[in-house]
Amino acid sequence: MAIVRGCAFPGHLLYDVPNHVWYLPLDDGTVRAGMTPVAIVLAREVLVYTPKRVGRDFDKHRSFATVESAKWVGSVRAGFDGQVVALNDALIKQPTLANSDPYGQGWMLIVRPRREDWRDGLVAGADVGPAYEAWMESEGFAGCGAR
Repeated sequence: MAIVRGCAFPGHLLYDVPNHVWYLPLDDGTVRAGMTPVAIVLAREVLVYTPKRVGRDFDKHRSFATVESAKWVGSVRAGFDGQVVALNDALIKQPTLANSDPYGQGWMLIVRPRREDWRDGLVAGADVGPAYEAWMESEGFAGCGAR
């Protein structure tokens, strides 16, 4: 696990650093997706979570979910083209799960990539530390402990 400025990044995941989304490939060819702790800090606290519906297609860098905080509404953008195949109903009912457990109960969607090369552009867990350190430095992001 990489820890960067107080933000934890498990090594078994893939990361879309610019969009602050993690991905976990599943045995059936689908992929579980969720927000990184950086996304949670940027949102301040997720209060409402609205995913695309099951069966809906999405394109790379386009929204596949929306999150709302007390002062912000924003899109969660996909790292590849795909289709939504399942939702985390628990997160819809209790969006604060994303704040307390982003890699566990706070996962967002299960998606099916549309292309074989869906991993292109994502950062493997072993490389996420330097990638996020560079992003944090360029954006002046103090870290996950500094709200």
